[in-house]
Amino acid sequence: MSGFRFTKMEGLGNDYIYVNGFEEKLDSKDYPAISRAVSDRHFGIGSDGLIMVLPPTAPGADGRPGNPNEADFRMRIFNADGSEAEMCGNGIRCFAKYVYDRGLTNKTDLRVVTGAGIMRPRLTVENGKVTKVRVNMGEPRLRRSLIPMVGSEAEQVVGEALSAAGAEYTLTAVSMGNPHVIAFTDDVQGVDLEHIGPKLERHPAFPNRTNVHFAQVMGSGEIRMRTWERGSGITLACGTGACSVAVASALNGLTGRHVLIHLPGGDLDVEWSEQDNHVYMTGPATDICNGTSVKPW
Repeated sequence: MSGFRFTKMEGLGNDYIYVNGFEEKLDSKDYPAISRAVSDRHFGIGSDGLIMVLPPTAPGADGRPGNPNEADFRMRIFNADGSEAEMCGNGIRCFAKYVYDRGLTNKTDLRVVTGAGIMRPRLTVENGKVTKVRVNMGEPRLRRSLIPMVGSEAEQVVGEALSAAGAEYTLTAVSMGNPHVIAFTDDVQGVDLEHIGPKLERHPAFPNRTNVHFAQVMGSGEIRMRTWERGSGITLACGTGACSVAVASALNGLTGRHVLIHLPGGDLDVEWSEQDNHVYMTGPATDICNGTSVKPW
């Protein structure tokens, strides 16, 4: 496989390799292998995964084409282990900055096809560059069957006990188009996430695996969280995870519906709107570097 041009970007330390699929004609069947190769922090470029910037008609995670009348772009996300993710909150903010700053669009309200449906980033632009992105992440999916999680189809999973890694955890499950479980704790820094994370990620209760978050409520409007990301391990930030934590906190009566989430990589503003039941996430997106791969991935 020949080399290709790429951009490395990060949202609160959650870093991805972006490839412009309008120009770089990579075979889609190679995306998982490319993601594994470029994500390696010793033998590759180093990242949490690969994000392909594609026309809206390019096949999505379900293999079906998009509808150009409904969207401007398609985003496909591959984790560091090559598995395809439905959505990435930090990734889509960087995606929105990528397409605007590089002249692929002049719109500041975008519609992006993802494996979790159409997402709607709204851009704040200063001096011709995107400085901040607010994303309408859609409605949280709370029924057990939509997480998905084994058990009674229609039930919500709020404060439910689950045994893993030799201990019992009280979990709330939320899907933001991808699965999340949240455990609230009084000491988030004291959690042995490297040990517990993979046990919960691959627990038999989650047929598609799950992202794992531990969260500590710091006050009525602030939460500190740490993440074990499905397919990537411990990451500095997870945008969909921050949204799920905000929803879970409100469901458990620990905070209101508008919170500031403190992640190891920085802060996200998350609001679960009472008006339309949608979750809105606001945060930064940053370029790291541009380059051309020379290694035959």
